[in-house]
Amino acid sequence: MSKYILPFLFASLLFACNQDPSTKPFIVPPAPSLDLDNARIYLQTLSSDAFEGRMPCTTGEEKTTAFIADELKKIGLKPGNGDSYFQEVGLVDITGFPAKEMTIRTPAKEMNLTLSKDFMIHSERLQEEVSVEDSELVFCGYGIVDKERGWNDYEGIDMKGKTAVILINDPGYGGDDSTFFKGDTMTYFGRWTYKYDEADRQGADGLIIIHETNMAGYPWFVVESSWSGTQQGLTGIDRSKDCGIKGFITLDQAKALFENTGHNLTDMFKAARKPGFKPVPLNSTINMSLRSEVKECKSNNVVAYIEGEEAPEEYIIYTAHWDHLGVGKVVENDSIYNGALDNASGTATVLGIAMAFAEAKDKPKRSVVFLFVTAEEQGLLGSEYYAEKPLFKPANTICNLNMDGVNPMGKMKDLTIVGMGHSTMDDIAAEEAKKQGRYIAKEQNAEKGYFFRSDHFNFAKIGIPCLYAEGTYEHAEKGIEYAKEFAETYVNQRYHAPSDEYDAEEWNMGGMEQDGQFYLNVGWRIANSGEVPVWKMGSSFKR
Repeated sequence: MSKYILPFLFASLLFACNQDPSTKPFIVPPAPSLDLDNARIYLQTLSSDAFEGRMPCTTGEEKTTAFIADELKKIGLKPGNGDSYFQEVGLVDITGFPAKEMTIRTPAKEMNLTLSKDFMIHSERLQEEVSVEDSELVFCGYGIVDKERGWNDYEGIDMKGKTAVILINDPGYGGDDSTFFKGDTMTYFGRWTYKYDEADRQGADGLIIIHETNMAGYPWFVVESSWSGTQQGLTGIDRSKDCGIKGFITLDQAKALFENTGHNLTDMFKAARKPGFKPVPLNSTINMSLRSEVKECKSNNVVAYIEGEEAPEEYIIYTAHWDHLGVGKVVENDSIYNGALDNASGTATVLGIAMAFAEAKDKPKRSVVFLFVTAEEQGLLGSEYYAEKPLFKPANTICNLNMDGVNPMGKMKDLTIVGMGHSTMDDIAAEEAKKQGRYIAKEQNAEKGYFFRSDHFNFAKIGIPCLYAEGTYEHAEKGIEYAKEFAETYVNQRYHAPSDEYDAEEWNMGGMEQDGQFYLNVGWRIANSGEVPVWKMGSSFKR
């Protein structure tokens, strides 16, 4: 326990009895200011073509991690892994070359689907040739097994020799009951990562997820860009008994599949939402294959810290993922996936925050860690590795502040908290947002499951309260509709596309400055106070 937590608790009791509501139970020196000019330079540099899209295990990584480490060293932060700024993360590179066609034989006809246009597949097995031959297709609803809810989409069926066809998201989406699988707020059961793992546990030959843009939260071209080329995983994991092939088909092809098997897709959607759903054999078989090139490689998390003056054994950890998709499919004569917003912007802002902490006249009481993780785009792998092999004790880690995409549209009236309701980090965020003249907003697109799609999730899983927030809902000058249109345009045209580039004319850096200063203020406050954020009752992450 911190040497100043007990005094803080005593001060809190005095505060509760004090008649003056403005009295604070602790005194925090004023936070330093974020240097926006430096943050902008970091953003321009990291998202430039010279960094080749920042794919792990490439020359783009070498340039990126060296740049980040050099900047941390320049501003005077201590290396976070002994005498090194790097934490090595072993990855497996799997470059898949799927067959150009997938064949499904139905009672009505033979369907020949075209790669990219109709389907995308890959394999996590570490073998050169993988195929699924004459595997029986079974519709398994949302592919969920939840004992607490008494829910089992695989009930009564042995999946050996079979391929599961399932829906993205979870049964609560689109319904009227906000308490049923949290309604339109996606649960972890709705993420493809969970569905992959469950299909593996069921022993299925293969897994095909039906892509629907609203339910997934992104259009089909994102599936194409994300699941083509090289995929990565952590080393040391036995994948030999996993599903042979996993992937996605378009909604149009799913409709045709169900029609050819005597079913209606809409009716199947409805049936899958009801308790007691049972798997439905489709009396059809699927054939799909691919060739893989497999190799192991070494990537790196980059980590540095400022040692606390009074409680150096307590830690606040800032995170941002430095990686993106590298060089890939050519789109409009461009093959470099620069990832300016995702996530050169977050990396640049956390570097700016690190500089502000390092140059502040007052040093923090608690230690402050700056962790730049690898392979987020491959399934949060860098933060997963850190959570499994932490450099700073999780029991002594007070909170995680994660930045993944920093608002490029300008200053906002709102602060939208992703996954609001889990911890008292929400309350701290609300107080600090109010000081900026902002109000707290719930997620506008909770059905997209953003809480499970960035690195704070791996900290939450090991019991560390976290914050992931930014202004997204109401532009300070142009209002709600402008903000909505801006966000939709990015998702539909630039997310995981070569066009996610920094544009000095289009980007309004006021948003980056506002959110960056907010994150700086929150971290500064917790680093210099006796506050210990806790999980709220009802949160699935409560310690």
